[in-house]
Amino acid sequence: MKHWTKAAIAALLALSLTAGLTSCGSTTTTPDKGSASSDTKETELVVFAAASMTETLEEIKETYEAAHKGVTLTFNFDSSGTLKTQIEEGADCDVFISAGQEQMDQLDITADAAVNTDGLDFVENGSRIDLLENKVTLVVPEENEKGIESFDDLKTALESGDIMLAMGNSDVPVGQYTQKILQYYGLNEQELADAGKITYGSNVKEVTTQVAEGSVDCGVIYCTDAFSAGLTVVDEATADMCGQVIYPAAVMKNSSDIDAAQELLDYLTTDEAMKVFESVGFTPAK
Repeated sequence: MKHWTKAAIAALLALSLTAGLTSCGSTTTTPDKGSASSDTKETELVVFAAASMTETLEEIKETYEAAHKGVTLTFNFDSSGTLKTQIEEGADCDVFISAGQEQMDQLDITADAAVNTDGLDFVENGSRIDLLENKVTLVVPEENEKGIESFDDLKTALESGDIMLAMGNSDVPVGQYTQKILQYYGLNEQELADAGKITYGSNVKEVTTQVAEGSVDCGVIYCTDAFSAGLTVVDEATADMCGQVIYPAAVMKNSSDIDAAQELLDYLTTDEAMKVFESVGFTPAK
């Protein structure tokens, strides 16, 4: 039997202890600096936008999400009046883009009290901008059997002919613009509706569909929707007829991430985003 000296035993114990510590230490993983993406903050931004922005915002979504890792854009497209009501009732919304000033004013405490009659305060201070301008147009189905070629023709046909006009409801901006056009021509909307010469849509997409399907003789929609649907535009309303069609946009105070929402809103004003908007007929608001 081999005899160990005390010194040898001590040395052996020290060597064993060192090996054990090294083995335990080997289970510790040094963070990989290249794996920072795992720490990327996941952010969902809910955007309430007028139905007329469906195609452009869906295209912008792809570009924006690709450049902003961790950010997901979720859209709610409908008439501005419906969206305004949903926000007022507490729906989660980070950014609101309306097709008319009235619906934004009704949520903005700094707006005229004659419009914001309930004193609602949903718009984040300093975030509201005029984003885009659109045009109100008169469109006809492909056949255009009634030969409507202008708003002047529409006036004559509504007064004396057998014609059906599609327009938006009174709480929809495109419907409100159409009401102004009817007033401009001295036409009584209620009498025309009672006579069966007007049919309504709850948003601009519904009006567009009625014209595209040929279920009406003509309709009043935005030029952007006419472009997207491939409809024939026979006339464009002037500012005297219905005013400017301005799309205001703002961050909402109940946003889950106001900074991220503001960053998105800022992006929508860039040249890159404007190219998408302009491709269907929008122009920057002036």
